[in-house]
Amino acid sequence: MILSDDFIAELKEKNDISEIISQYVDIQRKGRNMMGLCPFHAERTPSFCVYPASGSFYCFGCGAGGDVITFLRLIEHYDYLEAVKSLCERCGMNFSVSDEENELHKKKLLIYEINRESARFYYKCLLSEKGKNARDYLKNRGINSSTITHFGLGYSPNNRFSLVDYLKKRGYNEKDIILSNLAFKSQNMRELDRFYDRLMFPIIDVRGNVIAFGARTLSGKQPKYLNTSDTLVFKKSNNLFALNFAAKSSEKYIILAEGYMDVIALHQAGFTNAVATLGTSLTNSQVKIISRNCSEVMLAYDSDSPGQKASQRAISLLKANGLKVKIISIPHFKDPDEFLRSAGENASIKFEGLIKNSKNDLEYQLSDLKSKCNISTSEGKVKYLTEGAKILANSASEVEREIYSMVMSSEIGVRKSTVLIQVEKYIKQNSYKIKSKEMKNILKLTAAKSDEVNKQKQSNLRAALAEESLIACIINNRGLANTIISKVSSDLFVTEFNRKVFDSIKDIISKGKNPEISSLSCYEFSFKEIGRITKIVCSYDKTMGREECIAEYIKILEDENKKKKFQELSDIPANEIKLYIENLKGT
Repeated sequence: MILSDDFIAELKEKNDISEIISQYVDIQRKGRNMMGLCPFHAERTPSFCVYPASGSFYCFGCGAGGDVITFLRLIEHYDYLEAVKSLCERCGMNFSVSDEENELHKKKLLIYEINRESARFYYKCLLSEKGKNARDYLKNRGINSSTITHFGLGYSPNNRFSLVDYLKKRGYNEKDIILSNLAFKSQNMRELDRFYDRLMFPIIDVRGNVIAFGARTLSGKQPKYLNTSDTLVFKKSNNLFALNFAAKSSEKYIILAEGYMDVIALHQAGFTNAVATLGTSLTNSQVKIISRNCSEVMLAYDSDSPGQKASQRAISLLKANGLKVKIISIPHFKDPDEFLRSAGENASIKFEGLIKNSKNDLEYQLSDLKSKCNISTSEGKVKYLTEGAKILANSASEVEREIYSMVMSSEIGVRKSTVLIQVEKYIKQNSYKIKSKEMKNILKLTAAKSDEVNKQKQSNLRAALAEESLIACIINNRGLANTIISKVSSDLFVTEFNRKVFDSIKDIISKGKNPEISSLSCYEFSFKEIGRITKIVCSYDKTMGREECIAEYIKILEDENKKKKFQELSDIPANEIKLYIENLKGT
């Protein structure tokens, strides 16, 4: 895959990074740059910085960084070509590089194709005589034929070779079928279907690609639900079931349920904004995806104990990412599917009533806590006051603290001021913990103790900082680049990561190209490494490029190399040195 510097430069010029990022993140101008909450990790204080002048971004919290292409790859989980194509479509540029020039991209397209063909196979099997049990199951669950078609539901036959044989006849080879995670090799080296005798749920992304499958057993075998494992086109923690439909909904909120059948039942009842996680607990990546589609989430998790625990965890994650949260209470029923099946003809109206009566996250948490405390006893009152104050301290606004402190005081018969004093105590404790954690992180970063990208930095801090300064000067100041390269060899670099960056930059310049973040992406740097390079680039200021500063950086590297060589010599055993001298005399 070869994209010219001129092509990439034009692409980035026509796709202003601040405009692209502002479609995903609320960024505010801070001087020449822009700041916002990072879309790649949960945070309350903005540490995500956009640098319009250099067309780059960097998060000082998690280390994510790069140019506009890197941002799209991270936020949309695109590969390089998909990100470039997306940007070309945004600005009307023609993308002349064919898909066939990228092997990884070809494999992705092939997996999409195999998944789509498999979904058709499963759907046909559901409608055939083989799928009678599966159709009966869906009928008993109240799922009609139009909903089956809408979701493309299917059935995997009770035969370990059905899909494999079908796909082979369609021209797909066994390696690619296994790569799609639709089959695996048995001990006798025969390819076996991964799914058999199961109701199949195609998982479709917002672009309409079948990326994976969920499967429910129909014979009682375990596990009850089985999902496609992670592949080149699918990662469970980065996707949501039915998001392809919910993203098109006119509603301003999303209903988050636990299972496939809950979501299917909700959509059939007219609630097309419902989604579900894919057999895992809600992840931060999934929350980020949700936040790009709405500002409020209605939780409709199961009413059992595991469902309540999942709700508590989800509330914390969702609120940490700035989303409003409400909890739909479903009395006397386990989940939305069970409720809708029992509600009869007016099911939609009745569920709409549950939505209108939904509690906000504080009401839900306090109500859940109260149900676990016997507030008719002194011990129960103390527990309710103590734990309730922690809830208010952790996530309530000042106004909410006032209101719910009053509610709690009337429930347990104490003064409102007593509740507020307890809340204030926990707020101070939280503040101390946060500041302490931030200070520890700052100290770690300063000492490079937690540096996963450049693991040699901690033990070679002086040299590593000088190396980074030289790299920043070369990339930011084209006039200095040749001067520095003529004076510095890569052998002078102490840390391997910075040496790799330096060598890559030299290679780019030797080809007459500009050493930019985009061009470095072709040198097998990971996203974390690109983030680090971006941080190095963004740390540059004009004073670093002064002649005396450049000379100082080079002198530091020379001094550190001398120390290193002296240390290596001092580590050589005396008998080896003696033997070496005797050998010299002998010659």
